[in-house]
Amino acid sequence: MASRSKAWCCVPQCTNSKQKQPYLTFHKFPRDDDRRRAWIWAIKREEGPQFNADGAQVCSIHFSSGDMLTTAGGLTKIKQGATPSVFPWVTARPSARRSVYERSTERLGFDVCSSEGGSCGRDDGAVVGVSVGLDHDYLQQTPGALDVALARIEELEAQVRRLTLVQELQLSRYCVSDGDFRFYTRFPSESIFRKFWQAIEPSASVLVYWSKAQRMGLEAMAETGPSPQRKLPLIDEFFLYCLHTAVGLKEKVLADMFGVSISTVSRTVITWANYLFQILGQMPLWLTRGEVRRRQPQKFREFCPDVRVILDCTELRCETPSALTLHSSTYSTYKSHTTFKGLIGVSPSGTVTFVSKLYSGGISDKEITRKSGILGLLENGDAVMADKGFLIENMLSTVGAKLIIPPFKHKAQFSRQETEQTQAIARLRVLVERVIRRVKEFHIFDTVIPLTVAGSINQIWTNCCVLVNFQGPMELDHAAEVATPSVL
Repeated sequence: MASRSKAWCCVPQCTNSKQKQPYLTFHKFPRDDDRRRAWIWAIKREEGPQFNADGAQVCSIHFSSGDMLTTAGGLTKIKQGATPSVFPWVTARPSARRSVYERSTERLGFDVCSSEGGSCGRDDGAVVGVSVGLDHDYLQQTPGALDVALARIEELEAQVRRLTLVQELQLSRYCVSDGDFRFYTRFPSESIFRKFWQAIEPSASVLVYWSKAQRMGLEAMAETGPSPQRKLPLIDEFFLYCLHTAVGLKEKVLADMFGVSISTVSRTVITWANYLFQILGQMPLWLTRGEVRRRQPQKFREFCPDVRVILDCTELRCETPSALTLHSSTYSTYKSHTTFKGLIGVSPSGTVTFVSKLYSGGISDKEITRKSGILGLLENGDAVMADKGFLIENMLSTVGAKLIIPPFKHKAQFSRQETEQTQAIARLRVLVERVIRRVKEFHIFDTVIPLTVAGSINQIWTNCCVLVNFQGPMELDHAAEVATPSVL
């Protein structure tokens, strides 16, 4: 059972490893289920019976000398059936203890002259020699399982006290009115927030932390089930994610607010970003042609009834990478900064119907349209409205769609027809500009995005875009006058 390869001890509070202590031997857990459970119980891991002992090892320092054997070749191994029993939390037996006589005389109020022997005075003047020795130690208990259990009880009581304090910092403390919910979560009201939470709570209750899923893999994760211990109530975890994205609070601030560590905040944000990405990704965003026309505002019905989607790109500033190749690919000449760039599509009713993943800031509008996959969603006869920077007319023609953009500037002055066309398109495509503004109101995008969150920024970006649909309808300004663009 001894292993001579690189290994480290899995016992809590033990830092022994094969590299640092080559003179020790390291022993794998037994294959027998009963003995394996006995080893797991003995080492007192935080995971308890759910500890995955495959590949884990225990160093020889945790076995008593009677459990060790030396083979003829000089190798050290443990006896069959041996269980680790030497641990830092098991202290040695006390070397001395007051006798029964000392304890009883103290309870009765008599004085004891000496703990090692002496004489005590009596009322009749006689002197009695008292030889006080050590009592039997059959009443003594060697600290072991009972002490470990008491220590565990104290730890759980501390967790209960900490969670009691956290209850004061939960959602109800900060969100009292609908205005509070709009500010802290970007949901327009408490009722919509509660309905959204009721929809996701059943699946969120079996949520597995990102760190555990990364460590164990999908198959093992499915066997072990959800994370057994949570630092926060489930709804507070979702509220923490909302504070990070909607308000833009940093991890240190959130850690102080909720009374947890920064690593717990980071793990919670990444877990919920991926979870919401999976949940919201199952929603059918793309509308059929009939749904688009049924929800179409009157202005679109009058002037451009064939518009299926309005496209536009937006950029998010990111940290400048040190590698020159990455710097050149992410640098945006439009923003004069390194950015991530995404494509967003909005229906004429103001609903987000398409969200691309983020690309490097140096990509063109034409290239991002080709890579995003939106061409596969368009049908013959559809019209796409966009800004004049989208030179995608040839690509749209391959799927039978047409492009509606403002006319390009030329040497001669715009004709009346071109002027009316430009004004009409600008007043209709203002919808996508307003939707992008709503996305940018998630204050996580206010500052430069660090490259350390590049692995989850796509999920956060998509979540924010889809959650815009929960903020209510986006309507055209009724006060705006739209020209009569027959040329559309």
